[in-house]
Amino acid sequence: MADSWVNLAETLGADLHLELSGSGSRRAVLMRGLREAVRSGRLAPGTRLPPYRSLAADLGIARNTVADAYAELVAEGWLTARQGSGTRVAEQVAPAAPVRRRHTPDRAARPTYDLVQGKPDPSAFPRAAWLASARRALTGAPNDAFGPGDPRGRAELREALAGYLARVRGVRTEPGRIVVCSGVAHALRLLAQVVGGRWAVEAYGLPFHRGLLTGAGVATVALPVDQDGARVGELAKERAVLLTPAHQFPTGGPLHPGRRAAVVDWARTSGGLVLEDDYDGEFRYDRRPVGAVQSLDPGRVVLMGSVSKSLSPTLRIGWMVLPEQLVDDIVAAKGEREQWSSATEQLTLADFVVSGAYDRHVRRMRQRHRRRRDQLVAVLAERAPHVRVTGIAAGLHAVLDLPPGTERAVLKAAAWQGLAVEGLADYRHPGFPAGPDKEDRDGLVVGYATPPEHAYAGALDALCRALPPA
Repeated sequence: MADSWVNLAETLGADLHLELSGSGSRRAVLMRGLREAVRSGRLAPGTRLPPYRSLAADLGIARNTVADAYAELVAEGWLTARQGSGTRVAEQVAPAAPVRRRHTPDRAARPTYDLVQGKPDPSAFPRAAWLASARRALTGAPNDAFGPGDPRGRAELREALAGYLARVRGVRTEPGRIVVCSGVAHALRLLAQVVGGRWAVEAYGLPFHRGLLTGAGVATVALPVDQDGARVGELAKERAVLLTPAHQFPTGGPLHPGRRAAVVDWARTSGGLVLEDDYDGEFRYDRRPVGAVQSLDPGRVVLMGSVSKSLSPTLRIGWMVLPEQLVDDIVAAKGEREQWSSATEQLTLADFVVSGAYDRHVRRMRQRHRRRRDQLVAVLAERAPHVRVTGIAAGLHAVLDLPPGTERAVLKAAAWQGLAVEGLADYRHPGFPAGPDKEDRDGLVVGYATPPEHAYAGALDALCRALPPA
């Protein structure tokens, strides 16, 4: 045939390329192309094929040729044909299994329960309220919102964030010192590029963040962490220090007021920067959230935040509240145009904040997360009273202290129970511990916000079965 493929969008309702190459009669070539489309999964079981008259017209061949090809494939079991239902791909025909590379292990089966931290329940996303904000934002959007994006972010969102962060987190800023990014990881990449040098990080933290800093040429040294947060008194001549002061991630303690003041003094004296990752600052359950360290010295502290924990990581919207002297360099590093965050979603978030919908959503989620954490504590008190929940009542996760030397065995037992959960060792800096007073901790990092409501009780039951006996 002259054509090697045919576009069946009009008849199937979706684009589909049907390969019609090779030698042989037109009927044989067509049958081979249909078999390959079914075998590869491009024609899924149950898919209705175009009427043979339409396909014949598209291909420029006789209708009887297509009809004969359909009939033979029905006889072979590839297709089914019923009066009034047309010709369809047979339900029992499965696509060919993908070819596996040698020495590549099979992917593990998907767990039944998920208590991995950092993933808010996607079913809790406020769809109706977000849709209402999107409609208002698009209706009132200026024309320039649909042109090349400003690398600083939409002015509407930066203004909304300046007011919100001042009111809720005590941040001292103005819209001109806020730069929108796609999240904290994006912020760290930009800061690594602009600030450079060696950074201090908490001895427990996200390995992903450490990895991206290393990839950007930033060496990291570990600060020990205790119940009062990072030991900032051990800072030396680092160019910057990365902290989670409101709720140390993942161990769970807040940075002590004395240490908050001390780290700002260090920055002023050394000329260094404090990088404040405010990843879940709105979610404190036992009392009002503590204010941001940024308020102590807006000229030496960079505050980073996002909606990944409060709304959804798929929105890819975060922000940096910057000292004035860093704004131009960060914008230059980001590029001439916005490449990361959708302008329309930025406008939607701005409306969501200004309308009060964001506050209402955060309050609802705060109540929900608090109930989840209380349920976790109550179940452990009843079934595993020897396992202690550590850290303050905040955020979307908790750490369970385990007896020394048991973490790996508990993780293996959890996997047998069909439970996805992470160990504290996964978050330990590779250069820590470094001395006799900096011993390893065994524990589990439990993300209690992750499961949907119907699965949470089962997840806690699986967790308790995996824990070591008293």
